[in-house]
Amino acid sequence: MIPQLIIGISGGSGSGKTFFANQLTQHFSKNQIAQVSLDNYYLPLDAQVKDEQGVENFDLPEAIDHQRLYSDLIKLISGKSIELKEYQFNQKEVVAKTLTIQPCPVILVEGLFTFYYPQLSKLLDLKIFLEAPEDVMLKRRIARDSHHRGYALNEVIYQFEKHALPAYKKYILPLKNQANLLISNQHGFDKSLPLICDEIEQHLKIVSRQ
Repeated sequence: MIPQLIIGISGGSGSGKTFFANQLTQHFSKNQIAQVSLDNYYLPLDAQVKDEQGVENFDLPEAIDHQRLYSDLIKLISGKSIELKEYQFNQKEVVAKTLTIQPCPVILVEGLFTFYYPQLSKLLDLKIFLEAPEDVMLKRRIARDSHHRGYALNEVIYQFEKHALPAYKKYILPLKNQANLLISNQHGFDKSLPLICDEIEQHLKIVSRQ
């Protein structure tokens, strides 16, 4: 069996997790690195917990089908491909794509609660935590959710202040000390990206000798 490097990326909403993961995967071929996003494991809308205003809270650990996520990662580790629907953030007019993820020497797992679930956390060989100031995370969330996902500005601010920020402080930030690498992503991560690329390239060299 090919030795694998499992990399986990965590951080608050708007800290740049997905962007960092995308930048990382672009440095390698599709048969070298597989990217798994926790976003694609959100439970259906009717299974989400609602707050006191009746608004679904997607920023809770129980919002994610983490058992299926763990099962899929085990399949990838054992050399089997997985299929799942790409999450469309409740944009009903968008048809969800079916994603097929192939097993690779490097598996990249990114999302809010990547370090939170014990089973998942134990699988990770390298843990990366991205952090950014609260005002920067809010600005990024507004740009993302209002411009690309069709949310109204007041919805974005409400969800950030009532859901995302409290969840960050309760479930995500306390696990920062588990990380092997902390990345401050206020202005970018030009210095950090090459470090991780080097780590991956070293692992790929080992794999190539197998």
